[in-house]
Amino acid sequence: MAVHTIVIAEDHKILREGLKALLAANPRLNVVAEAGDGLEAIRCVEQWRPDLLLLDLSMPRMGGLSVIRDLHHRLPRTKILVLTIHESEEYVIQGFQAGANGYCLKDAGRAELEAAIEKVLAGATYLSPGLAAKLVDTRLDGRQTLRGRSTWDQVTHREREVLKLVGEGYMNKEIAGLLCISVKTVEKHRSNIMQKLGVHTASALTALAIDKGLVTRPARV
Repeated sequence: MAVHTIVIAEDHKILREGLKALLAANPRLNVVAEAGDGLEAIRCVEQWRPDLLLLDLSMPRMGGLSVIRDLHHRLPRTKILVLTIHESEEYVIQGFQAGANGYCLKDAGRAELEAAIEKVLAGATYLSPGLAAKLVDTRLDGRQTLRGRSTWDQVTHREREVLKLVGEGYMNKEIAGLLCISVKTVEKHRSNIMQKLGVHTASALTALAIDKGLVTRPARV
């Protein structure tokens, strides 16, 4: 009987422990590592080269979408199943465009989660049934676009990464180090965000990051 290795990336410890216990009941699944933030998730996948990464989208330091993009290109053998509370069309499409193999909601039961894992490990694409109806007119082939284009849609992926870290309380120098870019580039991204979204203070940027679901915990003190 083949045993598949799994890395769990979830920033809430109690949820990680619950997922690990749930999956431990299946003899075909072996959780080899756990990660509490996006950068740690990447390190775990690099170290263990698992068959599957079970990934939350709202992760500290590096968001889930960035993790997916990074691993999809560098370690494509590892399948990625998103497990999240985000059920909007925007998140679903961005997840698949980034390279996710499946998208499952956190309100799924044990049977659905195991079915999602098995389907993704078998090389198929999985989407929670509750989301399917919302995406009837949307093709998950990387070429689709959302209807209309809001101001938020104009914010680039890198600008969203910067906004997330600002919302988590990191200073420009720290953000530059985390993203491997210059401080001047960070400042430029912050300026672009402010211009595009009409915000003018650091506190407004933090509030915006929380409102957009980029930050799920209070900023650092």
